[in-house]
Amino acid sequence: MKRKNGPRITAAICTYDRYPLLAEAIDSLVEQSLRLDQFRILVVDNSPDAERARAAARALKGIPNLDYVIEKNPGLANARNVAVRRCGTDLIAFMDDDAVADRKWLAEIVTAFDAFGAAVVGGRVDPTWAAPRPSWLDDGLLGHLSLIDWGGRTRIAKPEEWFAGTNVAFRAQAIRDRGGFSTNLGRVGSNSALLGNEEVQLIERIRRAGGQRVYAPKAFVHHRVEAERLTRTWFRKRAAWQAVSDFTMDSARFMPMGSKLWNDTLHYLNALPPHERGMRGLLVDTDDPALFRWQTSAIYMTTMLALMGFEGAGDEALR
Repeated sequence: MKRKNGPRITAAICTYDRYPLLAEAIDSLVEQSLRLDQFRILVVDNSPDAERARAAARALKGIPNLDYVIEKNPGLANARNVAVRRCGTDLIAFMDDDAVADRKWLAEIVTAFDAFGAAVVGGRVDPTWAAPRPSWLDDGLLGHLSLIDWGGRTRIAKPEEWFAGTNVAFRAQAIRDRGGFSTNLGRVGSNSALLGNEEVQLIERIRRAGGQRVYAPKAFVHHRVEAERLTRTWFRKRAAWQAVSDFTMDSARFMPMGSKLWNDTLHYLNALPPHERGMRGLLVDTDDPALFRWQTSAIYMTTMLALMGFEGAGDEALR
């Protein structure tokens, strides 16, 4: 619950063994334009080396409004739930440990909550490229990197406008009322499995309960895009895991879609040269951004079909 005469919002960072990046993220929070007594900084450290985590906590003791929690139970969703339990404020804003907040980030979030009575506020996410952006990277794939720019002014979000977990804020009670972040979704550990959607599912629960979603473009962060993510292999993997995340979140939504998914996948494969049709067509490299985006879509659909046991993708779907 909110402390009497205390801060209004908590800036929460859930981190896993990325201490140099974490230091930059925290520096950006220390420099916020919001008055020091109006916000808290809360770090939930899920790293495997407890001694390194304790050393990091000691190094940050000089920041008066910062609390550092070492959480042994793994998983991003669990760490976010810990942050909600420990925040002590009405509002909580989440930022990744590889992001850097604009100086007015928290002030703009609070303004958006106050202006619209929102339950959820999401902001813009700009890239910080650790390596040059590849020529094959279509704008339609930037969402896989959690990059968001819906344009316009602060407003009620449109139904199709989603928010990224690296820049999203909630009324803490709205999270509690909807059961928190689902721990069967979200990343665990070193991100070898790119499971996600824990914030997407929670936001949808809040929306269905009548909570207002607001997009605030002036509340922006810079999100680091590592070179290891700027490969076709990573995007193929990301597309496959997005299918797993979506199916895990709402399998009933996709079960009737087998025929369409099958035919759309065949449409992609049949558009390729004869020697690239079949499974090879899901892996062939291309410098054409539109074609590569189509390929990742086909990988998503193929993964979804596999999860469905190819139900609905039989002989009738070929006619």
